[in-house]
Amino acid sequence: MFSEEIRVLLVDDEKEFLDVLVKRLMKRKLDVTGVSSGNEALLALREREVDVVILDVKMAGMDGLQTLKEIKRNHPLVEVIMLTGHANMDAAIEGMEAGAFDYLTKPADIDDLLYKVQDARQRKAIQEQKIGLIKVGGEARS
Repeated sequence: MFSEEIRVLLVDDEKEFLDVLVKRLMKRKLDVTGVSSGNEALLALREREVDVVILDVKMAGMDGLQTLKEIKRNHPLVEVIMLTGHANMDAAIEGMEAGAFDYLTKPADIDDLLYKVQDARQRKAIQEQKIGLIKVGGEARS
């Protein structure tokens, strides 16, 4: 599938959930970093390259929707998968409208999450390839 590990940033303010999901994704050979707030996520994105962000909708401080909008503004190629409780379906739909790749309800099935992460990484790779072709095409014309 991919010659390199998929780089994932997991953002959730529930420490236990965050720790467990980071470990489960690492066992599946993903390069995972976990943070517990929207602000930490934005800092982490400045410090390291990430392919996919898994982002909880409901967090204290900067919520998932605000965080999503900042991610898309500053890192438009990074794909974001929203995690939401059943009561927050409207927020998940709003997230999709704001540029999220997809969403899953908590607790997410690990295989479903993994498939979505792989699909999101694939979409990012396609976008990067298109941008690369545009740059090459632009240089060829000058």
